[in-house]
Amino acid sequence: MANLIVAGAAGRMGRVLIALIARDSAHKLVGAVEAPGMAAVGADAGETAGTGAIGVKITDDYASIARPDTVTLDFTNAAASMEHLEVAARQGAAIVVASTGFSTDQEKHAREIAPRTRTVIAPNMSIGVNVLTKIVEQVAAILPDFDAEVIEIHHRTKADAPSGTALALGRAIASARKLDFKSQAVFGREGITGVRPAGQISVLALRAGDAVGDHTVIFGGQGERLELIHRAQSRDSLARGAIRAAAWLEKQKPGLYSMRDVLGL
Repeated sequence: MANLIVAGAAGRMGRVLIALIARDSAHKLVGAVEAPGMAAVGADAGETAGTGAIGVKITDDYASIARPDTVTLDFTNAAASMEHLEVAARQGAAIVVASTGFSTDQEKHAREIAPRTRTVIAPNMSIGVNVLTKIVEQVAAILPDFDAEVIEIHHRTKADAPSGTALALGRAIASARKLDFKSQAVFGREGITGVRPAGQISVLALRAGDAVGDHTVIFGGQGERLELIHRAQSRDSLARGAIRAAAWLEKQKPGLYSMRDVLGL
């Protein structure tokens, strides 16, 4: 039985995670965390998630509950995740980081400190998305002359763009084709853009309504087009992937892992 802590307990993903864990006899919720000043601090995590009282109070002091026998599920934001990762590394607590929007410096720092404990960092915890990324990498290598475009749509309240998943798909294409993603990526087009440069990888973000998250990768050739699509129908897919990652991570040695490691891809 994994002892789980949910960071961002009052957020959309936090509430979904708590509700799933409460119904899952294979794991136990032992802690819930929110930012200082949030109204949910001090409340019962189960009541906040709408599942009824479960006897776990939401705290704003992550360091007080992060222990080596716990695994934290973190769907907060880049700044909060970095703070939690620092604490987890210092105290030997395992942590699954699913936040996006990290700066280059934050990503570098995360890679430096994550191996001090057991860490999974992934832009998308969905099992289907991670399988898609693997397939996209293979197709990009098989069809090197096909133009590659990545399109994503998320809910109107998502703070970062493009999504971490869309960027990961773009990087997978670049890696398969031995290209530098940073120099080949384009994130929008307007005006007289001219002929599409060979090797360009376009990543386009849409924001509308309450879309959980759809990702489409288009490989365009002459006279044909291949489209690979993943649609998240609910946040349950992300939560279930994160819980699976936590159960796997609990048994690993200290190190930085990805969802590919979790799934054996």
